[in-house]
Amino acid sequence: MRVAVTGTPGTGKTTATDLVESDLDVIHLNEVIKSEDLSLREDAERDTLVADMDAVEEWLGDRDGVIVDSHLAHHLPVDKVVVLRCQPEELEGRLTERGESEAKAEENAESEALDIVLSEAVENHGLEAVYEIDATDRSPEAVAREIERVLADEREPSAGEVSFIDYL
Repeated sequence: MRVAVTGTPGTGKTTATDLVESDLDVIHLNEVIKSEDLSLREDAERDTLVADMDAVEEWLGDRDGVIVDSHLAHHLPVDKVVVLRCQPEELEGRLTERGESEAKAEENAESEALDIVLSEAVENHGLEAVYEIDATDRSPEAVAREIERVLADEREPSAGEVSFIDYL
């Protein structure tokens, strides 16, 4: 099985996947993109690397038994997609706390309110493969348990149950 844990930056993907108890190996894709030089260029305006998704797919190859953690993971061929969600004001606070610019934090909060990652996940994988988890008021441990429920087929697919449109 190959599972993507995705979401807007700041939703808690890396923290939660580090706590998941599973036989699946966790791949922190953003670290791999840096360490394996799988980027096309640097986006100076956004202070980030632009990933070469073809190179990422090639690097990933036919690896199975993995959880791929990244805001880009839903663009990869996977069996299930877990989309972590977070209330935009909370998300914006998390991002500025970790040193992101106010502009970048605001852009990500707006992206979250518009369901960008969720919409892309559904478009790429279909409703039957997407599992939405609102991580706003859950501890990282509780989010990890929800991910474990997805892995164990103890949770039905869900998408569109969380709405932050009132943020806009």
